Parts: sequence; structure tokens; C-alpha cells
Amino acid sequence: MSKNSSPTTSRISSFVFIVVLAVYALSIVALGLAASLYGSSEQPYVWIYMAVLGLISLTLATYVLMQSRRHATTMKIVTPQVMTTIECKKCGIKEVREFQRGDYVYKELEKCQKCDDKRMITAIYKEVKEKEKTYPF
Repeated sequence: MSKNSSPTTSRISSFVFIVVLAVYALSIVALGLAASLYGSSEQPYVWIYMAVLGLISLTLATYVLMQSRRHATTMKIVTPQVMTTIECKKCGIKEVREFQRGDYVYKELEKCQKCDDKRMITAIYKEVKEKEKTYPF
């Protein structure tokens, strides 16, 4: 893992997308019913209700789709860096490096450069970056 590489995600939720498509389909059905009921003498104002219902649901579905796309482009998921702490048992020198595959706590590594004793992995943790506080005023 390099320090600068951080995979990001900017997709619309598939659940939201399916709901929006369903609302679009129902809006088109409502508009089609309004068109077929137009001019009907049995219920003269039903077509107006269906047309208004279709247009409102079409507008709201478009609004939800645009808002979710805008939110998805601003939301980025960054994977945290995992660090490994290596210590010498004898002289107590600590070294912190990026996690490497195969690292585990209490794993013995190569000899210490200072005292020639074995070094050991004592901790594996993820770095937590504190979010900058933004104030509304």
C-alpha cells in the first residue's frame, strides 16, 4: 500500500436507483391514465388528478436522483492507513512502518542494529485522522 493511494467510491446506492426507477414507471403510468381519461364524460376531473399526481411524482423522482448523484460525488470513502510498531526487547528502540502482509503481533523480526537482539512487532493499528471542525458561522 502506498501512502497516497486511497480508493474512493462515488456511486448512487442501487436501492435508491431502483426506487427512483419504480417511481418513474408509476409516473408514466399515471400520465398515461390521465391522457386516456381526458375527455371522459363519466368522471370529468379524474384526469386532472392523475396528471398532477404523475407530474409531481416525476418531479420528485428527478429531484431525488439529482440529489443522490450530487451527494455521491461529494462523499468519498478513504481507507485508513494500517501501521505496524516494531520494538527491540533489549534496548527499547521503536520503529513505526506501514503494515505489510504477514505481519502479526509478537512476530519476531531481524536483529536490532544497535544491540543485536531480535526485534518484535508489538502493535498493529490504523491511523485515525481527526476531521477538521467546520463551524456554521
